[in-house]
Amino acid sequence: MKLPFAALILSTLVINPGWSQEVETGPDWVRVAERADWQARDSQGELVYKDRLWIFGGWFQSFEAPPRDVWSSADGKTWNLVAKEAPWKHSDLPMTVVHNDRMWLMGGWYNGRLPGHEASHEVWSSTDGAKWELATPHADWTPRLAAGLVEFKGRMWLLGGIENYYFGDAKSLKNDVWSSADGKSWELATADAGWSPRAYHQALVFNDRIYVFGGGNYVPEYHAKNDVWSSADGVHWREETASAGWSPRLWFSSAVYRDRIWVVGGWSNNPARNQGDVWSSRDGKTWTQLKSNVIWKERHEHSLFVFQDKLWLAGGHAQPLSNEVWTLELPKE
Repeated sequence: MKLPFAALILSTLVINPGWSQEVETGPDWVRVAERADWQARDSQGELVYKDRLWIFGGWFQSFEAPPRDVWSSADGKTWNLVAKEAPWKHSDLPMTVVHNDRMWLMGGWYNGRLPGHEASHEVWSSTDGAKWELATPHADWTPRLAAGLVEFKGRMWLLGGIENYYFGDAKSLKNDVWSSADGKSWELATADAGWSPRAYHQALVFNDRIYVFGGGNYVPEYHAKNDVWSSADGVHWREETASAGWSPRLWFSSAVYRDRIWVVGGWSNNPARNQGDVWSSRDGKTWTQLKSNVIWKERHEHSLFVFQDKLWLAGGHAQPLSNEVWTLELPKE
């Protein structure tokens, strides 16, 4: 028998002195595909568009150019190769979003650690994944990867990110916010949003506000956050919590599902470890961990979708790289 989600609370777990978090037990994750048709990868772009799951490019290893393939699926099990080599090339940690009934891909990193490596400020869009249009080769924001990107109030919003990936340039971390209605012309909402400069974070829209949370920097010195911020206009920001229930992390995924914000997986350093936990919140302040008896192996830089009233997880670095696809369906409240 399926219990209402609100009835799944098991206990209260003290995680840090001075505050506590609820832990819930929920349904098991279901593996839809052990080996999807696309090559195992992480750091890909992902979208839900026209009743299909989509993934774009990603990362295979640091000493080759990133893939430029485009795949889509109606069920997560059977995937169609839509484009073998799309015209964009900065597909490692790009930013993707659906806006104006088009798929958008922008920014990202090219060529790993090889000569000619660079970040991008190109902006591309497509209605079918096969044909792509270049909205601008030089957006007004600086070239970057691993930024937040959301659709909010009829505009695309780009939040933070970093200009340099592997090569130790902490000064290139950003906390600026830009918006655009057409992908060509971008307006600076604020050069300093108040939250610390960061990349490898997550951003989403929830309760008519933009949320930014987690992330930090990878090199030259690792630091990670678990703070949560929100804004009604992209300009003025308030801190919802300085320390969420989940541990500080980079390279995690997030979504809005069943009227909650979800944080799934990721990576932390000192010691280096993948995360395999699942958290949710109704307000960004109080977080609840969801425990399942069957779940995917710990991983980072995976794709997370909301599709067919389920959470979907695909790919990511699970030591080794994965091309699994999993789903989680919660009972309705």
